[in-house]
Amino acid sequence: QVQLVESGGGLVQPGGSLRLSCAASGSTFRLYFMAWYRQAPGKQRELVAEVSSGGSTVYADSVKGRFTISRDNAKNTVYLQMNNLKPEDTAVYSCTQAGRYWGQGTQVTVSS
Repeated sequence: QVQLVESGGGLVQPGGSLRLSCAASGSTFRLYFMAWYRQAPGKQRELVAEVSSGGSTVYADSVKGRFTISRDNAKNTVYLQMNNLKPEDTAVYSCTQAGRYWGQGTQVTVSS
């Protein structure tokens, strides 16, 4: 069983930045892709960004150029650097390991 724990969410003004972290337990972190999803109230969960075991990345069109996903296999941690945040980025952000294990989520609110 893998446990994922997200941190770094909070309230930020439009144009601000946040960095989310997701720490994973176990020894298999480096073998699997990791991804960040988000779900806003009344909306379906959507993929934000994904990083493969080899470091290749995929981004939703809505966050390209503003968000950066990265991973540190030595620390079993995946990050999501979010810059130039917009009110429409407000959501609960969750990380997943290969779509099998999920964290509890962290709230990101972008508001003035």
